[in-house]
Amino acid sequence: MSDVKKIAVILASGSGIRFGAPVPKQFLKLAGKTVLEHTLDVFERHPAIDEVVIVGSADNLLLINEIINRAGYRKVTKVVSGGTTRQQSSAAGIAAILGDDHKVLVHDAVRPLLDHATIDRCLHALERGDAVDTAIPASDTVIQVTPESRIANIPDRSVLRLGQTPQAFRSGVLRKAHELAKSAPDLMVTDDCGLILHYSLSDVEVVAGDVNNIKITYPSDIYLADRIFQLRARRIGVGEGDLALAGKTIVVFGASRGIGKSVCEIATAAGANVIAVSRASGVDICDEKAVRTTLREAVESYGRIDAVIATAGILRTGLIAGQNYSIIDEQIATNLRGSIVVAREAFEAMREAGGSIALFTSSSYTRGRARYSVYSATKAAIVNLVQALSEEFLPFHVRINAINPERTATPMRIENFGVEPAEALLDANVVAQETLSACFSQSTGEVIDIRL
Repeated sequence: MSDVKKIAVILASGSGIRFGAPVPKQFLKLAGKTVLEHTLDVFERHPAIDEVVIVGSADNLLLINEIINRAGYRKVTKVVSGGTTRQQSSAAGIAAILGDDHKVLVHDAVRPLLDHATIDRCLHALERGDAVDTAIPASDTVIQVTPESRIANIPDRSVLRLGQTPQAFRSGVLRKAHELAKSAPDLMVTDDCGLILHYSLSDVEVVAGDVNNIKITYPSDIYLADRIFQLRARRIGVGEGDLALAGKTIVVFGASRGIGKSVCEIATAAGANVIAVSRASGVDICDEKAVRTTLREAVESYGRIDAVIATAGILRTGLIAGQNYSIIDEQIATNLRGSIVVAREAFEAMREAGGSIALFTSSSYTRGRARYSVYSATKAAIVNLVQALSEEFLPFHVRINAINPERTATPMRIENFGVEPAEALLDANVVAQETLSACFSQSTGEVIDIRL
């Protein structure tokens, strides 16, 4: 059993006719990447998944391979041609897997919001049986109708579920189902679990899916998915990114205090070449010439820049009616325009060799906070900025993410909210450590949560 693998089969051969876009929906851009890339990211990052097999249409195999090569997906072992139906594509996927004891997850490429917890539930269920479906409770009343569009039956909603993917199988069971289906060309089933049940090959256990694991079918779905991506953040634990910083060159803007100071101390102790600047040292991130000069000198001194981190920010509390425009302009200039300047100039310094950029958002980006409305607005703008720039920068191997720490013990926090219980605040060193981890991960276009 030591040779048993956990393999994801990604079905990416759909034509997207119902969507009506000029390209298949799995290749549409969403939050900085194609839908397919977001889906592949989920399995690439899951520690239990050993391999990924992609099933595409013959017309799109070249594009799929270009995406894989550009992003460097290490777990993708095969890209195979599928058929004109979902069933044919799934059959092609299982045919590419050798051996009958593997745990296989079959997933639609156009479900990019799959979470790791759902994958875990599928894999655990395969310890108990040979077939697993993923589903969520039906929230609406489901009606059965006659050919004349009259209600024939209203099933009990409590026993109804809405199916999702992944579906999970022992490879031999799924292989046998598709072999049997070859002799029944008129068989109409909508998914692989339907095949398993039709041929009575196994019971199918149902595990909980996730309401956010939507399938992109219609144009409105892409807007919904984009909004979910904007609001959904991901944690990067220390150790997920490469924290072997010896010889790395890191430029920190806003380095004189708070999180920026902690980043510099941790990176320096780890052997990185750290260029630490702030307004106190004469570098204001609103000044593009000063930012450009700082980055140019870093390249001249060390040959390249591996990461640029901008922690500089300004928070002014109070009702907006009581703030004069100079206070408003100051926050917009530093928090938003300054971040734009750093991102733009860092990209120019990194576009030849690649690298990573980290900007800072805040938990207030999801919902504006009274008494610091301007600050909240700038932090929401940072998230949109990062998502947009991740798409622009991706061909140049420049990554950019928004770091979203919970309330952190920094001088800016104390100045605005006074002394708070230490146990209610993140330590700046923790935020700094995870910021560095995010910079040296493969994430891009994401909101990286840092929580207590």
